[in-house]
Amino acid sequence: MKKNLVFAILVLSLGAAFSAQAQSPENLWKTLGKITFKKQYDELLGFKVDVPVFSQEILGMEGKIVTVKGYIIPVEGYKSHKEFVFSAYPYNMCFFCGGAGPETVMEVYAKEAIKYTAEPVTIKGRLELNSTDVNRLIYALNDVVLLTGSSK
Repeated sequence: MKKNLVFAILVLSLGAAFSAQAQSPENLWKTLGKITFKKQYDELLGFKVDVPVFSQEILGMEGKIVTVKGYIIPVEGYKSHKEFVFSAYPYNMCFFCGGAGPETVMEVYAKEAIKYTAEPVTIKGRLELNSTDVNRLIYALNDVVLLTGSSK
């Protein structure tokens, strides 16, 4: 019985690691959407906020290199073309302007500047999850490189 349990855990762990690399760039957003939210009191703000609860599949991707296709969202406050918000949807439909949820955007920290374009681009980087800092997005992609789309 113990051997079966250990084997099942190993298979699930390997499956989550494999799915992070095997997913198409378009399907990553579907996986990132597999979250729920719980209300939690925030001492600093003085009221309850929605805190993301990540699925096991998403937790298995944390720290892994992933590839994702989406749209660069110009947001005031990001310092350069090396730091920006990336969205599953174009600017007029994204989380900030339309009805999409917070799971459809991520912070991007690129190795080299990526020129803005309204067309979709494909990028690759290391996924980080955030469930504690309400001043940041719930997903971040670090060490990002541009695969297809806009160049410097």
